[in-house]
Amino acid sequence: MDKGYTAADIVEQCRRLDEAGIHYSFFYLAGISGAGRGEAGARATAAVCNQLHPALIGVNMLTVYPDAELYQEIQRGNWTEESETEKYREIRALLDGLDIPVRFAALGASNAFQLQGTLPEDRAALAAAIDQIVDTAGEDGLRAYRVNLRRL
Repeated sequence: MDKGYTAADIVEQCRRLDEAGIHYSFFYLAGISGAGRGEAGARATAAVCNQLHPALIGVNMLTVYPDAELYQEIQRGNWTEESETEKYREIRALLDGLDIPVRFAALGASNAFQLQGTLPEDRAALAAAIDQIVDTAGEDGLRAYRVNLRRL
């Protein structure tokens, strides 16, 4: 995804915020990398976050609606959406890659299950919760939530 800035730009500007004592948070959109690329994207994001001091890393899951431009890209065969379980594995990769003390939360409506905790203290409990979601809800249950999500 071309956001108009690079990881180096994020590090540079957030270091300035850190030096000025200004608190900030990061928003992570699980699924935006597309099928087969989420975990690598999560590891790259964790590497950026680990250089900085965000107060919160908030996670939401991509939901593609039929009126979205990305939906048209899918229809044209230019992009493939991640499965629901792949999105949770992506979140797990982000969680596993974070080495900084930070509040970690997945509380938005796009998340079928709400998660929150503080790292590193709650890492094991968060990881276990993610694993249990994948094991018990499974792809079909998680996909049913996504397709019935009318609005965010």
